[in-house]
Amino acid sequence: MGAGTSPADPAPAGRAAADEPREPGERDGRDGSTGPGPVADAEDGKDAKGADDAPDTGKDGAAADGRPRRSRRFPRFTRDTARPEGGGRAASGDAPAPARQWPLLTVLCAAGLGLLVVVLDPFDQAFRVGTILIGGALIAGAVLRWVVPSVGMLAVRSRFTDLVTYGLMGTLIVLLALVAQPAPWLDVPILEDAVRFTIR
Repeated sequence: MGAGTSPADPAPAGRAAADEPREPGERDGRDGSTGPGPVADAEDGKDAKGADDAPDTGKDGAAADGRPRRSRRFPRFTRDTARPEGGGRAASGDAPAPARQWPLLTVLCAAGLGLLVVVLDPFDQAFRVGTILIGGALIAGAVLRWVVPSVGMLAVRSRFTDLVTYGLMGTLIVLLALVAQPAPWLDVPILEDAVRFTIR
C-alpha cells in the first residue's frame, strides 16, 4: 500500500493482476519473507512491465524459451493419421501378432478360401459356392466390426462407414452369386424383367 491509501479503497487497475494470488509453483520474488526486499522489488518491477507482453517469437513461430507456439491452423504436411474408432488391438499386447489381428485374419482366410474354391473348381457349382464364401466373409467382417469393440486393422474408417461398406458389398456379392446363370439358386422376377428390358 502506498501513502494516503486505506485497505478499504479499491486497488488501481494496473495493480489488480499483481495483487491476485499466484500459483504455488510460480515465482513471486518474496521467497516466503514478510516484506519484499530490493531483489524482490526489481523482479516485481520486471514482472509488472512484461506480464502482459506477448512472448517474443522468431521467424518459425517458436517462442523465445524454445517451446513451439501452438497454432489453430492445420499443418501443411500430415505426419500421421488418427487411429479409427475401434482400431485398437483385438487381443492384449502380450499375445503374438496373429492373435492381435484375429478379426482381419478371419475375414481374409474366409475370402481366400472362397477364391481358392473358385479357382480350383473342384466340384459342380464351385463358382457359386466360392463367391458366396467371399460375400459371407465380408458380411462376417461387418458383424465383427459391430460386435467386437477393438478389431485391429479391420477398422478402416468409422464404425458406421465400415459396417455399411462391408455389409453392402458382402450382401451384393452373395445376391449376385445366388442369381447367377445358369440355374440360379434365387429367382427374382424384377431382375429378370430389368435384364430383358435393358437387353431389348
